[in-house]
Amino acid sequence: MKHKIFNNLFVLELANNHWGSLDRGIKIIRQFAKVVKKYKIKAAIKFQFRDVDNFVHSDYKNNEEIRYVNKTVKTKISWKDIKIMLDEVSKNGMLTMATPFDEFSISKCKDLNLDLVKIASSDAKDKKFIKEICNLRIPTIASSGGCFLENLDWMYYCFKKSNVPFALNHCVSLYPSEDNQLELNQIDFFKKRYNDIIIGFSTHEYSSWDYSMMIAYAKGARTFERHIDINYNNIPVSKYCSLPNQVDDWFKAFYKAKELCGETKEKIRIIKNEELEYLDKLVRGVYFKENKKSSSIVTSEDVYFAIPKLEGQMSCQDFCEDIIIKNNVNKDYPLMQKNIIKKIIGNSNDKYISA
Repeated sequence: MKHKIFNNLFVLELANNHWGSLDRGIKIIRQFAKVVKKYKIKAAIKFQFRDVDNFVHSDYKNNEEIRYVNKTVKTKISWKDIKIMLDEVSKNGMLTMATPFDEFSISKCKDLNLDLVKIASSDAKDKKFIKEICNLRIPTIASSGGCFLENLDWMYYCFKKSNVPFALNHCVSLYPSEDNQLELNQIDFFKKRYNDIIIGFSTHEYSSWDYSMMIAYAKGARTFERHIDINYNNIPVSKYCSLPNQVDDWFKAFYKAKELCGETKEKIRIIKNEELEYLDKLVRGVYFKENKKSSSIVTSEDVYFAIPKLEGQMSCQDFCEDIIIKNNVNKDYPLMQKNIIKKIIGNSNDKYISA
């Protein structure tokens, strides 16, 4: 069930930061596309879809006191302009993605042929809504913010039963989030509980763009999400949104975390030759305590271990009892591999072979 589309995927949440302006939306896409291309990142630009005319109750459309209502109305944009922005995303080599907030918007995800869909934390408890998204059969990411375990379990099994690619993001739905609210250990919990899907991290903290990335990656998160915005036309940027230079830092932190963590955790690492060579210089060699004649049996009583271990010399790690030497050796001489006859014990007779 771990779908490759989610692996090392960065979701850049444009949301409604276009503020209803196609020009502003295109500028955001193009500025972040430059950073994405610079780091060769697999990225999706994510929109928020709302059928605004029906999403907001008619009695409240002019209500400026309810922040969510007011922003929804003020950021309304036509589906035609959304299509233009989606085409711009694709043209810049990024994936198209949206969070639908109503049933009509779910259908638009299909109509607009999106690459990915997101289930908002606020809808993660709505089973009927989730089923409709699942029926799109488009790879889907959900965020865990504000969800209880039974909600997440139900959603996980819904997608698993339907065989629709699904990933789950650990998320704290506080905008912005303080560092002490991030609860990154939840990534460990989700990876253990839902071990056959990609677990990610959707974040709204503002103090750094590196620490949480490095920790999340090291814990096994493999898809990441942040809100994005630009400084343009004097529109204030929310504290939880990331500017292009900050996402640049975020991507750098990803590559540094990847470098530090190394390769697969499924098997023992491959030890590099330079490491073996370095350690070999620290190993003690075998030296003789007294003179020994050829064909003598050498036991641990006859030798001592000391550095340096010379090239071709037997090491303390390789020494075993009752080996036989070919030639005479003097006290404090090294036990060289070429001077050894190994003793092989058979079922009946002892056999000797040259090393």
